[in-house]
Formats: sequence, structure tokens, C-alpha cells
Amino acid sequence: MAELRGKAWKYGDDVDTDAIIPARYLNTSDPAELAKHCMEDIDASFALKAGKGDFIVAGKNFGCGSSREHAPVSIRAVGVSAVIARSFARIFYRNSFNMGLPIFEAPEAVDDIEAGDVLSVDMDRGLLRNETRGKEYGFTPIPPFMQELVASGGLLNYMARRRKEK
Repeated sequence: MAELRGKAWKYGDDVDTDAIIPARYLNTSDPAELAKHCMEDIDASFALKAGKGDFIVAGKNFGCGSSREHAPVSIRAVGVSAVIARSFARIFYRNSFNMGLPIFEAPEAVDDIEAGDVLSVDMDRGLLRNETRGKEYGFTPIPPFMQELVASGGLLNYMARRRKEK
């Protein structure tokens, strides 16, 4: 898989799915519309200023709360390449890969990353580099099957591709 590279947007602990995409916008499943409101209740400028390839970096229990798939969809649709956190809520973890959004648990890196730092991630090698600070951190590489989900753009695209191959 290709290396991911972008700027860090830093948030704290227990960012729930309602903070990621507020419930008042769940009347649509259009990714472009969801992207406009991603993180707006905790960072009104995020959706307007986040660049393609940027990262969300957060503390523990990112994605807690309801099991809405809209949360990883909105993050991916705004252009974020991955989420790096101390830990993730279990249902968000699975929903993220099913929607094609890679996420990484890298507790040591989270402590050292500041908002605006430039990061790069090598998913194959399990290596995160803070380009701004010149530091490297390891994480458990994503298993090959889950990398296929991400590369396909999520579980539905993966399954459609597999059906065509048969």
C-alpha cells in the first residue's frame, strides 16, 4: 500500500460519534454532505480547512457512543487519510475498516504529536513518522485482509470486486 502523508489535527479523549458527525445530519448518507459537517461541534473549521491526506490524531476511546457508520464515512469523505489514536471504541474500529478508513493505535506517538505536525504512515511496515519532529513510532501493521478492505474503499466495494473476479 502507498504511504500516507498529511497534517495532524489533534483532539482529546472520548471523541464520540456525535462529535464526529452530529445526529442532526444523519438524515443523509451522502458522503459529500456528511463531510461538510465532520467534527463541526468540536472544531467548526475542520471540514473547511482539513486537507486531502491529513490525519485526525486523538486520545483514548475515539469513536465511542453510537455505532453509526456515518462517522467514518464523514471522516473519509472530508479527505482524511487515517485516524491515529491511543485507542478506539470497538464498533468504530470495525466500522472504519468496513467503510475504507484506516485507523492506527499508536499511544506513544499521540503524546508527541502536536496539531499541524506533518506525519507519514507506512501501513505495510507499521511505521509512523512525525516529519516535523523527526521521530518514528511503530504500530501493529494492519493485517493484509484489512488492507484489502481499505484499498477497495470499504467492504461493499471489496465484495463487489470479489464477485467480479469469480
